[in-house]
Amino acid sequence: PLSATQLVGDMEVLVPMADLIDKEAELARLAKEIDKQDKLIVGIERKLGNESFTAKAPEAVVEKERGKLKEYLAARQHLVEQRNKIAELD
Repeated sequence: PLSATQLVGDMEVLVPMADLIDKEAELARLAKEIDKQDKLIVGIERKLGNESFTAKAPEAVVEKERGKLKEYLAARQHLVEQRNKIAELD
């Protein structure tokens, strides 16, 4: 069954939707969340693309940023999948 998804820290909260959602409102909410992830991703990619940062920052800091990027990309992908499922609802 289709569920609304919200990331809360490291936890993912699923709420069964059935006929309980306003499709357009949920699509708008997901678009806003995807946009937020896009901005986070661009910021990290900029930082990691900055040779000054990667050359001078301790390796642990660079790895932490790479980990964040991976998390943001995964979260974005999940939001896109959720949006696509909702867009298919009648």
